[in-house]
Amino acid sequence: MSRPDWIVLILTLAGIIAYGLYKSRTSKDLDGYFLSNRSVPWYIVLMSIMGTQASAVTFLSAPGQAYTDGMRFVQYYFGLPLAMVVLCISFVPVFHKLRIYTAYEYLEKRFDLKTRTLTSFLFLLQRGLSTGISIAAPSIILSSLLGWDLFWTNIFMGGLLIIYTVTGGAKAVAYTQQLQLIIIFGGMFLAAYMVVHLLPARVGFFDALRVSGKAGKLNVITTGVSAHGFDWNNQYNLLSGIIGGFFLALSYFGTDQSQVGRYLTAKSISESRLGLLINGLVKVPMQFLILLIGVLVFAFYQFNREPVFFNQSQITRLAGSKYKDSLVVLRHDYEMTQAGKVQAMGWMATNADQKGQEVYKEAESRLQSAETQKIQSRATLKRWLSDKEVGGDPNDTNYIFLRFVVDNLPRGLIGLLIAVIFLAAWGSIAAALNSLASCTIVDFHKRFSKRTLSVEKEYQLSKRYTVLWGFFCVLVAQLAYNIGNSLIEAVNVLGSLFYGVILGIFLVAFYLKKVGGGAVFISALIIEAMVLAIHVLNQRGVLHLSFLWLNVVGAVGVVLLSAGIQGIRGVKEGSWL
Repeated sequence: MSRPDWIVLILTLAGIIAYGLYKSRTSKDLDGYFLSNRSVPWYIVLMSIMGTQASAVTFLSAPGQAYTDGMRFVQYYFGLPLAMVVLCISFVPVFHKLRIYTAYEYLEKRFDLKTRTLTSFLFLLQRGLSTGISIAAPSIILSSLLGWDLFWTNIFMGGLLIIYTVTGGAKAVAYTQQLQLIIIFGGMFLAAYMVVHLLPARVGFFDALRVSGKAGKLNVITTGVSAHGFDWNNQYNLLSGIIGGFFLALSYFGTDQSQVGRYLTAKSISESRLGLLINGLVKVPMQFLILLIGVLVFAFYQFNREPVFFNQSQITRLAGSKYKDSLVVLRHDYEMTQAGKVQAMGWMATNADQKGQEVYKEAESRLQSAETQKIQSRATLKRWLSDKEVGGDPNDTNYIFLRFVVDNLPRGLIGLLIAVIFLAAWGSIAAALNSLASCTIVDFHKRFSKRTLSVEKEYQLSKRYTVLWGFFCVLVAQLAYNIGNSLIEAVNVLGSLFYGVILGIFLVAFYLKKVGGGAVFISALIIEAMVLAIHVLNQRGVLHLSFLWLNVVGAVGVVLLSAGIQGIRGVKEGSWL
């Protein structure tokens, strides 16, 4: 990066840290450290909820997802507004009236200690791992594109997060997320503007959409139904988005402490509800616009030379392997074809009046030939990278957007968008560290310790647990390589392995009043094992079930099995296990 980019990056990050520390003044106890003394207004709650959900993975991976797979990923969020309504009716009033610190405290009041402990443990496991991925995701990509050492990038990313999360607590997280989102959306808007601005003179926004639409990238609504019936392995369609997305959103916002902790900071029940409901309304269009940037980048590369592979570090790896001579030939042929493609697209954009004539058909044929060669060349590169002797990463979806930024945007703006990636990571990771520490101190240390802790001791222990979880997540980040085709998908897959079961426990607690702790505890263990088994069978190709349906299987499975066990055994609360 250039000197102006470094200046913009450093000033932006330093300003956020200073602002967070300034706004972090609260009472030095658990109520102040984890819940901001329950004094946050609804609009800060809204920003905090959105900032926690919209991690760096969202802004890095989603445009690449749209570039390769189109807009259909937006259907993943279609169930979220309905989930917000259910939360506001059932979850929020209970959590606020009990004045709990973590969602899992409620489970001991409703069931028993073992159910609370199991659920909190499942949360800590999945949130700790996914937070590590959230640190690793931008670190891996930034280190690859900018030549930074991955080990120190992870340390830098995690270290700064630990400092201001420990120092400021929940209030610093909430108020910095407000400023972070303003900068993030401003940066993304500028990126979208620059994509259109860099298109040829006679190609505008709607022309770019037309080009992308012809390539099938504007597939906002898909049914998942083919000639062979409904495809259960189709991950993003209307049905899986509404049903699977509803269960995932209900579990994430209703039972994941990283989100529950955001709206427990609100002044009142109505403030929490307002923040959640508005989040439900704005999330789908927000995600739509982020994906649209990826579609515009796709259109940009139809008029400009498209990299044969967006992760340049993997090209460098191949250049030092046994495929180096073949790589030279492939890249030469590819560049020649790309030059012809750019020339043909430019001519077609300025000679649209000749559409249907022979010369126009010839230009279209050159485009089709270029697209065919691109597909073949990328397939060849991926096969080479998958060679065990090379040990490369054949997935470059997560590098598409940032590659465009680094290669095409002006100095200063690159630094701002790199800062956007850091800030998006900080917003979600800081909230996660805060929630991991709160569950550890409240659900485990205080619950099982025989020693009575002073207010000051609780406060200091909370900070220490935040540091320890920060170290754990950085360690996971150091071990996270080759995460998957899409980082945003990888994080959601990991969550889906646990979210359904956790949600099922809470649904039983709220709606099946006659079911006791023994029945739901056994059901949760059995269904969790089943969900993990289904995932393994999916990975091995034995089953073909989209990860979104794992949330439905987990939640519905726990509810039905708990009711069945309670009915068959007629067990009274506390009489077994």
